[in-house]
Amino acid sequence: MLGQGGRVALTVMASVLLLWREAASIEVPLDLKQPPTITKQSVKDYIVDPRDNIIIECEAKGNPVPTFSWRRNGKFFNIGKNPMVTMRKRSGTLEIGFRSGERPEDYEGEYQCFASNDFGVALSNKILLRVSKAPLWPKEVLDPVSVTEGSSLVLPCNPPPGLPPPLTFWMNSFMIPIRQDSRVSMGLNGDLYFSNVLAQDAETDYSCNARFPFTHTIQQKNPFTLKVHTSRKVAETTPTFLSPTGRESSKMVLRDEKLQLECIAAGLPTPTIKWFKRGAELPARKVKLENHNKTLKIIGVSEEDAGEYVCLANNHLGSIHHSIFVQVKAAPYWLDKPSNLVLAPDENGRLVCRATGNPKPNIQWLINGQPLETAPPYPNREVLGDTIIFRSVQIGSSAVYQCNASNQHGYLLANAFVSVLDMPPRMLGPKNLLIKVIENNRTLLDCPFFGSPIPVLRWFKNGQGSGLDGGQYRLYINGTLEIKRARAEDEGTYTCVANSILGTAENQVRLEVKEPTRIVRAPEHQSAVRGSTVRLDCKVTSDPSLPITVVWTKDEKPLNLGWRLKKDDESLTIPNVNEGDEGKYTCAVNSEIDQDSASARLTVLDRPDPPVDLDLSDPAARSVRLTWIPGDDHRSPITEFLVQFEENRWDPGRWQNMSTYPGDLNSVILQLKPYVNYQFRVIAINSVGQSEPSRSSRRYKTSGAAPDAIPRDLRGWGSKKDNMEIAWESLPDLDRNGPNLHYSVWWRRKDSGEEWNNVTTFQPIHVVHNTETYVPYEIKIQAMNDFGSGPESNMVIGYSGEDKPSETPTDLRVSQVKDKTASIYWKPVDLSSVHGEFKEYRLYYWRESSQVPGLVVSKKKMTKGFYTTVAEPSGMLSDLVPFSRYKMFMVVANNRFESQPSNEVEFTTMEGVPDAPKFFRINRRGLDTIYLEWDKPLEPNGILIGYRLKYQTVNDSSQQKLETFLPNVTQFTLRLPSRSTRYKFSLSALTQMGTGEEYAEESPHFANEAYIDQVDIATQGWFIGLMCAIALIILILLIVCFIKRSRGGKYPVRDKKDLPLDPVDQKDQDGSFDYHSDEDNKPLQGSQTSLDGNVKESDDSLVDYGEGGDGQFNEDGSFIGQYTVKKDKDETEGNESSEATSPVNAIYSLA
Repeated sequence: MLGQGGRVALTVMASVLLLWREAASIEVPLDLKQPPTITKQSVKDYIVDPRDNIIIECEAKGNPVPTFSWRRNGKFFNIGKNPMVTMRKRSGTLEIGFRSGERPEDYEGEYQCFASNDFGVALSNKILLRVSKAPLWPKEVLDPVSVTEGSSLVLPCNPPPGLPPPLTFWMNSFMIPIRQDSRVSMGLNGDLYFSNVLAQDAETDYSCNARFPFTHTIQQKNPFTLKVHTSRKVAETTPTFLSPTGRESSKMVLRDEKLQLECIAAGLPTPTIKWFKRGAELPARKVKLENHNKTLKIIGVSEEDAGEYVCLANNHLGSIHHSIFVQVKAAPYWLDKPSNLVLAPDENGRLVCRATGNPKPNIQWLINGQPLETAPPYPNREVLGDTIIFRSVQIGSSAVYQCNASNQHGYLLANAFVSVLDMPPRMLGPKNLLIKVIENNRTLLDCPFFGSPIPVLRWFKNGQGSGLDGGQYRLYINGTLEIKRARAEDEGTYTCVANSILGTAENQVRLEVKEPTRIVRAPEHQSAVRGSTVRLDCKVTSDPSLPITVVWTKDEKPLNLGWRLKKDDESLTIPNVNEGDEGKYTCAVNSEIDQDSASARLTVLDRPDPPVDLDLSDPAARSVRLTWIPGDDHRSPITEFLVQFEENRWDPGRWQNMSTYPGDLNSVILQLKPYVNYQFRVIAINSVGQSEPSRSSRRYKTSGAAPDAIPRDLRGWGSKKDNMEIAWESLPDLDRNGPNLHYSVWWRRKDSGEEWNNVTTFQPIHVVHNTETYVPYEIKIQAMNDFGSGPESNMVIGYSGEDKPSETPTDLRVSQVKDKTASIYWKPVDLSSVHGEFKEYRLYYWRESSQVPGLVVSKKKMTKGFYTTVAEPSGMLSDLVPFSRYKMFMVVANNRFESQPSNEVEFTTMEGVPDAPKFFRINRRGLDTIYLEWDKPLEPNGILIGYRLKYQTVNDSSQQKLETFLPNVTQFTLRLPSRSTRYKFSLSALTQMGTGEEYAEESPHFANEAYIDQVDIATQGWFIGLMCAIALIILILLIVCFIKRSRGGKYPVRDKKDLPLDPVDQKDQDGSFDYHSDEDNKPLQGSQTSLDGNVKESDDSLVDYGEGGDGQFNEDGSFIGQYTVKKDKDETEGNESSEATSPVNAIYSLA
């Protein structure tokens, strides 16, 4: 990749850069000689379960393979002498087992692992091994705690010390948690605090429980019982602090640990707690308030969290505050952790160990586990505090250095080896790797390499250009090239080149950028009715070059696609869904480099199951309680219950609706009727539909009672002039309330002072006879049964029968007659002569004739009623037909009869404007004309004097045109200015009284343009001429063909007519005969035949051409046979074939 000059430049640049070289996190291949490195170890504070074997981990790598040794409590731990301790092969991990009588506590202490080979010694952390402890709670007898209502109280927990400390909580003797709130809560130390005690606090006992996490055991302290002394009036108190006490306190917390501050206050009413930080705002991002604001918690404490925190407790009597001064200390933490250093001979380098803490930690260097001060002097090494400087190192000076940073709160230990190697660059990863990435994703191209001195690495794309670094590229020290957002133009071959003074190594990576795999139409949550079909969408887009697989799962388990479930490229179809199909469906699409998924929940709805366990309780004379257990609602909540009943006395076997109730009820009081033997059932209803009816309840029979209801629709009227029928509606069966239902009816003449007449009947009607005509009666009714009488009805007024009116309206007359109206007057009758309820004066009128000559009219009688009781009545007759002759008469009417007719009156209406024409049609007779036709109105309402036509183009009212026509004209032709012009027409008829109703129409759309185009072409002159020429040519061709066909075979008159026929007839391929002559084009000459078939002698005798006998003719006289004329041998050859035809037919054809 690089030329020789480039290598020289790189060598010079590398020499300058490596004059002082910091450690680089370069991985040394394990096939090279190197000091040991610790790869795995147990935690510093190691607590183990006493029931398990103890395993202390220590793993390391190196070349040669390291050997391991241990120190316990600073002394060599001889593993071989302790049969309970073993070390794993090729590892430093210890396993400590126990036999009966052995105690895990005997192995507690501080352990440290040493990994050694020829090039150095690496150390693990000092591992403090402790055995978990769960001591028992000391037995104690607790006296009842006496407290005054309203005062504060603290119940101590004091759990036994455990390793690790136990978790505490409070419950009562029935293992029910104690409810905690702003008044009662548990403190951080496990005690239970009461801000004020209430009388109900004595209703339970209180026991502190300790849960030990390693042993998973819970120990319970003996419970406290409270005796609360109550008084009539509880005194309110100002807030005081239960925890912490005093005005201020302090708290020390280590960096990165959890800070918890607590303020619990006493007082009545219960105080509220608020927190502040002196001189700063509480960081809302870090601070969390818990336990009803009594606890302030900060996770991951840093130095800026130090300061004064103030908690304020207040109620309406006053407030109190407490200050907590927080100090943040820190165990040592790394600023610059030493890392392995690989140097070439004569190179310079340094190890840096920077750490800080509060207080500032002490830095100590070790070499191969020994303090550096006691190690043999090495002139090329210089220690400057937290840094070791190496100059001109040589082969054989490899070692493992340890940096120990410690203060009173902890320590840090880091191993870093210095390895002196002389190695040309080499690539550690696979060759020519193909990497496929998704467009717009962050992409890392790895190029692991090694060399000593450490080579300089550069990346190139497609073998050209300068090194890739900067912009969207970022080069890491380990050789990895980052492409921040891969795009299509980033595809190509990338080459990484490692170069040092010892040589060059390179590797290639081919990058392909693919479109992402995405679900563009995801499944949606659905609720489906049982038995329906559900479709869950999952439409996917992906890179065409990447094969994808779409997998459906249900509730995180693979979905079995069988005969019922169908999957296509874009969806999953579930027909006939049932409850087993309900769940969470996930569509997951995967390619080799990415994936996408989407989920939706399918809820299957169904009609609810019927209620069960119907029970009747709380019986009463007219009610009973019905209780049931609802069935499964199948994920659609029950909205209501329908209660039905069946009774076996009046309508057995028929279930009737009683009432509906809300879906959250399952026990209702049913209001019942007396003397009914009920049974009940319940139907549940949800959004899908109704359940099946429940099983029926047991029967419940109500006792009888007198009727409660009053018969409805009580009325009295006369069917004859001397009677009155009293009728009512029978009581429904369920209103009978007992057996033997009957009715008691009372009536008397109104305002007569007579005694009530009474009758008892079982029928819903009673007829009173021998009454006067149309007399008012007072009527009432009462229902009765064997248990007694029901309530009486209100009194109603009925009337006896009506008779025919005895007087007739007189002096009927008409005035103010117009075209459609007329005023009428008459003299009234005495209302007493109506002999019934006065209904109306009823006018009968009819159209006798029209004054329009020849117009036939209907003489159907019409009526109009006038209700009036004035002395001089009048009325208005409307909707008359103009220009007509009418007749009328009047009667007076009651509900049943009419009087004799009055005098008959005749009158004539005035002429009016005509109705609209009978029809109005618009036809198109051509491309440029419109034909209009109409008919006269059905009701001219006078003498027609003409028609008026107004028209204008559609959507243009500014140019309206007017045409008038005589009454005998009923058509009009209008020429169009263009084919597409459309008009709006309105036509009306005229009389002397004016213009009648208009008939409006628009000229229709003529959408059949193909037809219009054909008509248009057919009317063009050139088209007509062309058609005529084509017809003439066809006619000529037909004539020529006909003559050609009719000429037949030719037989010229020759001198050699007596020559015999050729021995062989010459036929064409189509079977016709050839006649050869040089006179073929000459016409026939004077050939004649007799009626008897004999041939007369002539210049051209057919006998000469016969074939051995007389010629034969058909019945029509045509000749049958074959004949041939032989051509002279010396003439030029030629032939002409034709079908043999009769000479007679030929002559007729030519004629």
